[in-house]
Amino acid sequence: MLVRAITAPGLRRWCRGRRGAAVACFPLGRALLGVRGAEAAVFLQGLLTNDVTQLVAAGDGRPALYAHALNVQGRCLYDVILYRLHGSTAEEPHILLECDSSVLDSIQKHLKLYKIRRKVTITPCPDLSLWAVIPGEQPGDASSLPKSADQALLLTPDPRAEVMGWRLVAKKGANLSEIIPGSQVGDVQDYHRHRYKQGIPEGVKDLPPGVALPLESNLAFMNGISFTKGCYIGQELTARTHHMGVIRKRLLPVRFPAPLPSPGIPEGAEILTESGKPAGKFRAGGGELGIALLRLAHVNEPLCINLGGDRVELSATTPEWWPKAAAK
Repeated sequence: MLVRAITAPGLRRWCRGRRGAAVACFPLGRALLGVRGAEAAVFLQGLLTNDVTQLVAAGDGRPALYAHALNVQGRCLYDVILYRLHGSTAEEPHILLECDSSVLDSIQKHLKLYKIRRKVTITPCPDLSLWAVIPGEQPGDASSLPKSADQALLLTPDPRAEVMGWRLVAKKGANLSEIIPGSQVGDVQDYHRHRYKQGIPEGVKDLPPGVALPLESNLAFMNGISFTKGCYIGQELTARTHHMGVIRKRLLPVRFPAPLPSPGIPEGAEILTESGKPAGKFRAGGGELGIALLRLAHVNEPLCINLGGDRVELSATTPEWWPKAAAK
């Protein structure tokens, strides 16, 4: 597989702005699929919420895109990040698809169901590893990152939100200290804590297949949907919800007063207001942080979960990276 490095002036600006902060690299258990062929972008265009043609556009095409694959009822099946691996429009389109590793077989079957006779090959990439690159708070030499960025197979800003840093794809077993000198390999649980703190969903626990709705899951805030691209599976309900402009529930970061003992809060546990009204459902979390689908009308109220006869208190916050109008 030919994979080219992706660098950007923004990488240097980011590092200059983070001088004195160590760069943490988190190994992710997400799976990678290669989608290659003359019709790769056209094929994915009809299956995903975002405009995949941006990855193969002439000139400075997008290096990465976030998107959801929906079912016919407009509910999320898979959350994916797409990466452009081909260098120019003269080359055969080659797109790398990142997904939850637990649904790798399922998403391959989903893609092959709609492949029909398109000139596309779909193959897993077990020889590649995926990393999240996020600036930390401990002292370190972040300024060395731009010098060695060209050693990465693929290095690009996370397309969902600036607070999520960068995505790095390297060969399996690569030495991260050679790719990003001065970086530290972090505990993946700290990466998930960072996600929960920012309210960024990822994977089937945060986005239950056939249950989660894309706009309630903040897909538009995370640059994951195009409302002008044309038809795709699940578009009708999503477009209607968008044009009505009424979204009463959203995924939000939640915090508990202290880390919860194992096994923690069950996925789907009902969240109540102080007066006992239903406020939403807990999705997933770790330690004292988590993510939950909440009615916006109750976001600023004291909330609780009844757990085994005990009342567990929690609070919700609106992420700072959200659009200002949405935070009101």
